Amino acid sequence: MAATKGAMLYEGKAKKLFETGDPDRVVQYFKDDATAFNAQKKGTIVEKGVVNNKVSETLFRLLEAGGVPTHFVERLDDREMLTKKVAIIPIEVVVRNVVAGSLAKRLGLKEGEAIAPPLIEFYYKDDALGDPLITDEHVRLMKLADPATVAQIKELALKINALLAPFFRERQMILVDFKLEFGRHKGAVILADEISPDTCRFWDQTTKESMDKDRFRKDLGKIEEAYREVLKRVCG
Repeated sequence: MAATKGAMLYEGKAKKLFETGDPDRVVQYFKDDATAFNAQKKGTIVEKGVVNNKVSETLFRLLEAGGVPTHFVERLDDREMLTKKVAIIPIEVVVRNVVAGSLAKRLGLKEGEAIAPPLIEFYYKDDALGDPLITDEHVRLMKLADPATVAQIKELALKINALLAPFFRERQMILVDFKLEFGRHKGAVILADEISPDTCRFWDQTTKESMDKDRFRKDLGKIEEAYREVLKRVCG
């Protein structure tokens, strides 16, 4: 199915969205731009957009087959994906399987410790405020989502984790934690955005080396190599 790309609707840190001839469909374009620490650090990861588009396609297809509704329709080319047009719920949902990153710093926990059962955190999606950590009560206070939607988001997040964690384990990768975004489409809550080395924290099962955007955040080097390795393991 050919999608006619029209005017740009939105440009974020990692993607652009374009309208199509169908009001219910948009084209999602993946950029090579890299940002960290709420865009205080900026750079470029060569071919990142290609990797994230292809990895996201594979993972969206996996999740759809497992009964998780997503915005994915089809991958159009190396950098573009056709998706359903959703109204994004302004909550970033983080699922944590292993202590790492901000959780370790915030609570003084030892990085690398397993978290069982998995932990779900909500962050308010607002760059100006630095995407602050919020509770269910804050969600209710700011009317970001009703309690039934919050419960549904948590249920979907855990289901996604239950599908993804073994998938990565089979590929010798630890799914440490990952960020999800959900949107409303025709009244239903569905998974949107992307699932990629930009939005997930992956460690190699044997070496525990980072295989994600932490290599950019922490100046670890071999960033492109890590992204390509994720593409190879996920997509073959």
